[in-house]
Amino acid sequence: MVQNIIEVRNLSKTFDISSKKPGLKGTIQHFFKRETKSSKVIKDISFEIKEGEIVGFLGANGAGKTTILKMLCGLLYPSEGSILVAGNLPFRRKDNFLKNITLIMGQKQQLIWDLPPIESFYLNASIYDLDKFEAKKRIEKLSDMLEIDNELYIPVRKLSLGQRMKSELLAALIHEPNILFLDEPTLGLDINAQRNLRKFLQRYNNETNATICLTSHYMKDITSLCKRVICIHNGSISYDGKLDQLLKKLSPVKEILIVCHSENDVIQIEKTGFSVKNKTKNEITIIVKNDSITSSLKTILNNFDIEDLFINEPPVDEIIGNILVKKDYGI
Repeated sequence: MVQNIIEVRNLSKTFDISSKKPGLKGTIQHFFKRETKSSKVIKDISFEIKEGEIVGFLGANGAGKTTILKMLCGLLYPSEGSILVAGNLPFRRKDNFLKNITLIMGQKQQLIWDLPPIESFYLNASIYDLDKFEAKKRIEKLSDMLEIDNELYIPVRKLSLGQRMKSELLAALIHEPNILFLDEPTLGLDINAQRNLRKFLQRYNNETNATICLTSHYMKDITSLCKRVICIHNGSISYDGKLDQLLKKLSPVKEILIVCHSENDVIQIEKTGFSVKNKTKNEITIIVKNDSITSSLKTILNNFDIEDLFINEPPVDEIIGNILVKKDYGI
């Protein structure tokens, strides 16, 4: 039986935020009498993650995703509730806990800017008490998986963003952690670099059974890697479950693209009362509910002489984009 590697119970996080009036007068007042107010950014959330799972955290900017990851890896102390990660209290930052996790943030870097990545790799290896032979073996294995070789000996400042991100991953994984916290790991990367990074993470998960907690605004990252998602809205969990069930709930319709022989055929189809999404000279796209697909196709095929027909799901990016602005996704 697969056990829970992360357990979160009634977790909350409150920050004290100070405010200052503009100008010199406001600065002086702020210096002698600081006004603060409490803001509860995470509100009584609970969830469990099993060993080997890849879980995506979804939510708008400011929803609390990064704050959750920081509490899971021990960078932030929870205000209320409890967290257990691999049997450890993260905020205690014990050695055996730190050797089991890694945190990768797309907007942060750990590589030494003016040195080749290989120097940072051996430095990290020393921090984790790896001897040079073992470090070399792990670097060769990971560089092969990430498809980087010559780049390891070029100063970091001369590498492309994609090459730097691969090097950041290698540096973060040299101690072979079994829990990965990834906050926007593909931020700023081009399409090919994003694809390669996703392939690597999938392979790493398959070969090591590592648990991966991922946040991303690139929806392809979520749909390619995560079978389960946790949606965060204003610091609360609005949905926790399978991604395909969420997509099915939020997308109860399909789009049918009909290619007609003439513009007149398009006009006639439009008059039948279908919900039209868009049309061109000889093509029309209609929106049909999932439970009406069969009857709608019969109507179209029996009454119109069409050239071709395509049934499409609405774009996944568009569906998941709605998640970022809605509140309740309970199924």
